Amino acid sequence: MEAKLKELKERLIEINNLKSAVGVLFWDQATYMPPGGADARARQMSTLEKLAHEKFIDPAIGKLLEELRPYEKSLSFDSYEAALIRITRREYERAVKISPSFQAELVAHGSKCYDVWSKARSENNFSKVQPYLEKMLDLSVKLANFFPGYEHIADPLIDFNDYGMKTSMIRSLFKELREELVPIVQKITSQKAADDSCLHKSFPEEKQLTFGIDVIKRLGYDFKRGRQDKTHHPFTIDFSIGDVRITTRIKENDLNDALFSTIHEAGHAMYEQGISTDFEGTPLGTGTSSGVHESQSRLWENIVGRSRGFWKFFYPRLQEIFPDQLKSVPLDTFYRAINKVQRSLIRTDSDEVTYNLHVMIRFDLELQLLEGKLSVSDLPEAWRERYKSDLGVKSPDDKDGVMQDVHWYSDHIGGVFQCYTLGNIMCSQFYEAALKAHPEIPSEIEKGKFDTLHNWLKENIYQHGSKYTASELIKRVTGKELTIEPYIRYLKNKYGELYSL
Repeated sequence: MEAKLKELKERLIEINNLKSAVGVLFWDQATYMPPGGADARARQMSTLEKLAHEKFIDPAIGKLLEELRPYEKSLSFDSYEAALIRITRREYERAVKISPSFQAELVAHGSKCYDVWSKARSENNFSKVQPYLEKMLDLSVKLANFFPGYEHIADPLIDFNDYGMKTSMIRSLFKELREELVPIVQKITSQKAADDSCLHKSFPEEKQLTFGIDVIKRLGYDFKRGRQDKTHHPFTIDFSIGDVRITTRIKENDLNDALFSTIHEAGHAMYEQGISTDFEGTPLGTGTSSGVHESQSRLWENIVGRSRGFWKFFYPRLQEIFPDQLKSVPLDTFYRAINKVQRSLIRTDSDEVTYNLHVMIRFDLELQLLEGKLSVSDLPEAWRERYKSDLGVKSPDDKDGVMQDVHWYSDHIGGVFQCYTLGNIMCSQFYEAALKAHPEIPSEIEKGKFDTLHNWLKENIYQHGSKYTASELIKRVTGKELTIEPYIRYLKNKYGELYSL
């Protein structure tokens, strides 16, 4: 059986090599590729993705998995070998339902749509990308229909990113969360808004990048196995455990943007860098779900990066880099500024309290698109109406409206946005467990020491890759099922103090 397991792993690594090559091509497209390369890049990515898919659904892999089934049953559930067989079988059984030609078409269209979106957004011209988004919707419906028998058409798409979750479960969770969040938002926004003018002075790009790199090095991001570049919409991408790259974007009149996107992406990257090297090149060698992945980026970005203790250490250093802009600004003013709560247009710039309302709008709209209740042509107006009703703000254009997020324009529609709110909920639950094990973590953060927290995350979450499902991991780490209670507790404690709630 060991010989068969070795053969399976060798085949999986070969497939992973092809997928990693696709990743390199996407990273290049999103960072340095000249615009003229878009059409050829779509063909290149499509060809490699088709080859990888064909190799993965090869009946020989199915035969190996069946032959290994008795061996898997003889092993401990927690063993590496059992997990490799179990997770590979899950992925294989899903992949064989999708034709290689469709997989190639989806990847090629995602590449083309991304290129058109980046131009259309800069021109504030939704009509340019609309036909591409319409085709993306058609492809998304076709993708879901490879998995008949679903309760809701979005269920198979959600399952790709957050295995085991269904539309009904997420709707119920979001309803419970909304009931808690809306009163908090109303109480805070009825008060005078915090003054965040200190964040909107002139902050030269290179100095912002220098400071952000210093921060994430201290957090634990390993630049010997990573790098940072600029892009339109920040993302993290891994080609191997030894090559996990992050991107950011810079606004010289907004200190928030690059700083917190850098910390956010470093949170994703540290997760990938912390996975056991035994899992390299296999389905185990990545984060277990999009929600868990977001929990790690949001934990570092918000719970740590927007905490008062974090800035007790870093603010004097930031003032040294930007003396003219910040020397006369007290820490308390800066702390309130980076935690300003307001009804706003942009999800990625929004505060912790209103953020999930942005996610819920997108989740609802994509369900309507998939259900056939909303057409792509009516999407911009539906977007504006939801922002007016849910957040009380008017979207002045499509650039910062329906085109502000890249996800629908580079991947399938459905099953992506829920992960951000799931991550917010999970990160508080994980952090409470970390504090229970190590009550000294907050005092260490005030001293610029992050090893205890980082090591706890590596031991309990990172190293396991996708060995456990999200629900298994949450129960294993916290002793409880997923619950919004720690998240609501965190928000009420932090913002109760800031806004005297």
